[in-house]
Amino acid sequence: MDRLSHGLQAGRAWPMGAHWDGRGVNFAVFSAHASAVELCLFDADGHTELCRQPLPARTGDVWHGYLPGAAPGLVYGLRAHGPWRPDRGHRFNAHKLLLDPWAREIVGHFDWRDPHFGADAEHAQHMDMRDNARSALKARVVDETPGRFDWQGDTRLLTPIEDTVLYELHVRAFTKRLRGVPEAQRGTYAGLASDAAIAHLQRLGVTALCLLPVHQHLDERPLVERGLVNHWGYNTVGFFCPEPRYAAGANARDEFRAMVRRLHAAGLEVILDVVYNHTAETDARGPTIAWRGLDNASWYRLPSEHRAGYENFTGTGNTLDLAHPHTLQMVMDSLRFWVQQMHVDGFRFDLAPVLGRARHGFERDGAFFKALAQDPVLAGVKLIAEPWDIGPGGYQLGNFPAGWLEWNDKFRDTVRAFWLGGDCTRGEFALRLAGSSDLYQAQRRLPADSVNYVVSHDGFTLADLVSYDMRHNEANGEGNRDGHAHNLSWNCGWEGPTDDPQVLALRARLKRSLLATVLLAQGTPMLAAGDELGHTQRGNNNPYCQDNEITWIDWSAADEALIDFTARVVALRRRWLPLANRWYTGVADAQGRHDLAWMRRTGEAPTADEWNNRTSRVLGAYIGAPGRAGAPLLLLVNARDLDLDFELPPGDWVAELDTAEPDGIGRWRRHGAARLMLRARSLVLLADAAPPPDRETPP
Repeated sequence: MDRLSHGLQAGRAWPMGAHWDGRGVNFAVFSAHASAVELCLFDADGHTELCRQPLPARTGDVWHGYLPGAAPGLVYGLRAHGPWRPDRGHRFNAHKLLLDPWAREIVGHFDWRDPHFGADAEHAQHMDMRDNARSALKARVVDETPGRFDWQGDTRLLTPIEDTVLYELHVRAFTKRLRGVPEAQRGTYAGLASDAAIAHLQRLGVTALCLLPVHQHLDERPLVERGLVNHWGYNTVGFFCPEPRYAAGANARDEFRAMVRRLHAAGLEVILDVVYNHTAETDARGPTIAWRGLDNASWYRLPSEHRAGYENFTGTGNTLDLAHPHTLQMVMDSLRFWVQQMHVDGFRFDLAPVLGRARHGFERDGAFFKALAQDPVLAGVKLIAEPWDIGPGGYQLGNFPAGWLEWNDKFRDTVRAFWLGGDCTRGEFALRLAGSSDLYQAQRRLPADSVNYVVSHDGFTLADLVSYDMRHNEANGEGNRDGHAHNLSWNCGWEGPTDDPQVLALRARLKRSLLATVLLAQGTPMLAAGDELGHTQRGNNNPYCQDNEITWIDWSAADEALIDFTARVVALRRRWLPLANRWYTGVADAQGRHDLAWMRRTGEAPTADEWNNRTSRVLGAYIGAPGRAGAPLLLLVNARDLDLDFELPPGDWVAELDTAEPDGIGRWRRHGAARLMLRARSLVLLADAAPPPDRETPP
C-alpha cells in the first residue's frame, strides 16, 4: 500500500464521509473537540492496518483530506486524538479505531471483545490502552455513480393518504417460512420481492409496507451472552447501510434496491422504521465504535451536572442530540440517501420526540422539523411518528407538526377495551372511531394523521390478544419481567391454545370485529403482518430477541378465511371510505341532513350520561356524507355478549359487512323491517341502496 506515500491533499469539507469522484476519494469527518483525526487504511478484509496519516485540513469543525488514485473497495477507519476527560464529556482514545458515521458499507463483525471499550470495564473512567484495530468495524468506499443501478424508470408511488393502508412487517420473519419463496431467499430482501410475497400483499389490498428497522444494527452484549439476537433491529450502527443479514446475496444495497423496484411495480410503497434517537454505543460502560470516540460531547445529550453520563430518554443508555447541527446533518443526509438512492417512500420514526428535543424539552417547531419541512428531496414522503419517548414530557401524541402521521395508542387502547371488556366509555370509542378530534382538530391537522391500530410489532399479536390474559415471555431469558403488563387482552375463557369450539368461535369473531374497526375507522389504518392469518407468538408480547419460530410467520397454519375477510374489509374501505379525511360537524344543514349522527339502539341520540356510561357497548353511526360512497352508510357495533335489536333510520339498507359471519359477507336486507338483529361481539356496515335526495337524517 503506497497510496498514502504521496500524502493526502487538502480536499474539501463536503460531502460528509468518503466519496469517490472517479479520480480519488475525498474524506470529511466532523469533530469539534479533536486535536487531530487520522485516516487509517486496511487490506481488503479489514484485518491489517497498512498505513495511517492525519487528515491535513480543517474547515470549521470538519476535518478533511483527498486521496488521489483511491477507488471504491478501499477499506478505512478513523482515529481521533483529543482529551480523555469523561468528567467534561470528552472520551477521545486514539487506541480505538472508529467507524465513519457516514459509512456506506461496513466491514467486519462486532464481537464484543474488551478492547472495543474506550474505558476499562470496572471504572468506566480510566482509558483502555489496548488497540482494537484488527477486529473493529471499518468502512468500505462504494461506487455511488448515478445510474450505476438500473432503476428501470422506478419512481416513488405517492399514494394519497386517504387510500393508504399500512402493513407493518419484519423482512426476515415475513418470508422465512413462506412457501413459494426459494429456500435461499427466505427471510431476505429478495424474498420480500418474490412472487409469493407480493401475491399475498396484493390479495390483501394493502398499499404500504412499514419495514421494521433495516439499517445495519448490532446485537446487544446481554443478548449475545444468552445466545439471542436483536431480532427487531432497534440498535443502529450504520445509518446508511442496509442490514446485510437480510440479503440473500453479497450486495445488500442492490438487493434492497431491486426489492423496492419490484414492490413499486406491484403498487406497494416502502416505509422504513428508522432509529435516529440513539446509537449502538449504549451508556458510559458501552463500546467505543464511532460517535463516542469522534466527539462524544457533540453527538450525545449529556447531563449538565454529570458530563460523564448520558441522558437516557430512549431506554438504551444514550440519546443523540439533534439540536447539534452536525448530528442533525447526519440524520438529514441519511434520510435523503434512502429517498434518493434507495427510492423509499417514507419513514416511521422510533421514539420521535427525541428528534424535537431542545434544551428545555420537546419543540414541535424545532430544528429537525424545520429542516425536514423545507427540504425539497424529502417533500412528499410519508412521515410517521412514534410520539413518545421515556424522557420528561416524552408523551407527545397529537403535538407533531402538520403533515406528520402519528401512531395513536389511545385508539389502540380504547378499541381493545371496548371490544374485550376493558374500562371504556361509549363516548371514548366514538371519539377514536371518528379520527380522534380531541388530539388533532384543534392543531389544524387532519383525521388521517391518526395511525389507527390495535396491534403492532410491540405487544401481542391479534390472535394472542384474544387468547392470553397474561404475557408469556419466558423464552426471552428475563424471568418474564419484560414486555407490557397492561395489555387490555382477553383470553375468552381459556389461557392459550384450546380445542373448545365455543372459545374458538368467540376468538374468531372478535378478531374480525377488531380488524374491521381498524380498517373502517376515520384515520390511516395499520395492520401488523400475520394478524390477517392468525399468527401467534405463543403469548410472547416482547419477542424482540426471538429470531425463530416464535416470530416467523407460520404460513402452513394460515387461516385462509380470515385472510379473505381482511381482504374484503380492505376492499370495502377502498370502495366506500366510510369516514372521509375531513372533520364532521354533526350539525344538520338547512334540509335537516347530518353529515354524521350517533345513535343508540333505539335510534335516538345518546344523552350526556349515556355517552359517559362505562358499561354500554352498543353504538351506531349514521354517515350522511361518506368519503367515497354515493349513499349514506350505517356503522353499527355491538360489543356486548348478547344479540340486540337495533332500530334503523329510514332507508333501503343493505348489509355490506357483518363480522358475525365467518366470511364477513352481509346477508341482511331491510325488506321493510324497521329493526336489525345485531349479533353479539359484531360490527355491521350497511349502505342505503336508494336514498331519495330529500330524505331527512336521524337526529
